[in-house]
Amino acid sequence: MKRGASGLSLVVGIDKPAGMSSHDVVNRCRAVFGEKRVGHTGTLDPLASGVLPVCVGPATRLASFLTEHDKHYRVSIAFGAGTDTDDAAGAVTRTGEAPARLRDERFAREFVEGLVGRHRQMPPVYSAIKVQGEKACDAARKGRIIDLAPRDIEVYDARLEGVFSVADAPEASSTASVPGEPAGARNGEVPGSRVALVPGVQVVWDVAFHVSKGTYIRSLARDAGAALGCPAHVAALARTQVGGLALEECVSLEALGRLGARAALDPVRLLGLRIAYLDEAQKRAVSHGGALDAAGVRLFERRRASAAAELCACTAGVRESCTGPQEGERVALVADNLLSGLYEYDRAHGLYRPCCVFQTGVSRGGDL
Repeated sequence: MKRGASGLSLVVGIDKPAGMSSHDVVNRCRAVFGEKRVGHTGTLDPLASGVLPVCVGPATRLASFLTEHDKHYRVSIAFGAGTDTDDAAGAVTRTGEAPARLRDERFAREFVEGLVGRHRQMPPVYSAIKVQGEKACDAARKGRIIDLAPRDIEVYDARLEGVFSVADAPEASSTASVPGEPAGARNGEVPGSRVALVPGVQVVWDVAFHVSKGTYIRSLARDAGAALGCPAHVAALARTQVGGLALEECVSLEALGRLGARAALDPVRLLGLRIAYLDEAQKRAVSHGGALDAAGVRLFERRRASAAAELCACTAGVRESCTGPQEGERVALVADNLLSGLYEYDRAHGLYRPCCVFQTGVSRGGDL
């Protein structure tokens, strides 16, 4: 199929396989939908697997709004070796003896739980952050280090799920069962049932994180090693949830090839905003990017955050809100069961003003 304007406008959730870049996933989606305008809403490292929301057609304008959500991960943190990328894909730059306490599950659990809270985090040198238009990772590959600024992040929850001691791992090709579980126990929730270990690794912690947007799990692993006096890196990583989009709602690239547009999800649910259903006059105003009188806009909200918890998003899953709009609040506008736009409340003038309007409405997908 020739790529171009497909007439599609939708959002899908991809279960990205480890070993593929996020850009590779976008290219596969372009081929599936025959559409040039495709973009993801938050880079996953090639080593990582899991939830990757992808926007197709005019829906790509939603990307900036879908990157604001918190995220859930499962990670294997390997102690005993540090790498230039802070994950197993990089070259080992330092090694060190892992203190005996790192093998103590009680100590590990207390340390991990102590990571909950707000932090100032330095991003990895190999990251997609742009400084003066250049990605830090591109500069690093050319041998130049861009001066990155620390950022404010928050760890909402951190749970230890297992401690694995590597007994005399002799070579880079060594593998170990994922910490705390027999091989195959994860049923696809993590990058694989076995974790490849780089030279020098002696202990692996399996950890589940719930973090704010902009948090680098590689930096959490690196900084944990620094705090414990032992170099560390990410051995395996899976993103299990982005906002309201869970891994079990995502499809593989193979399944996407079979399903096509039938894999579309409801962007209204993914955005997590309150909803306004437009009448004919409001539809005409929005189609021209006009403001809406707040007095004529009724707000609705979802009863549940996930598709699995709702039987029907247009009836039982939605109820009228009991509270009025807040200054600057964004609202999802729905007409003819399509997302027509995102508007923001202006209290001073009693209006909703446009921040994103879709002439071709975004499909609300098959999870309605």
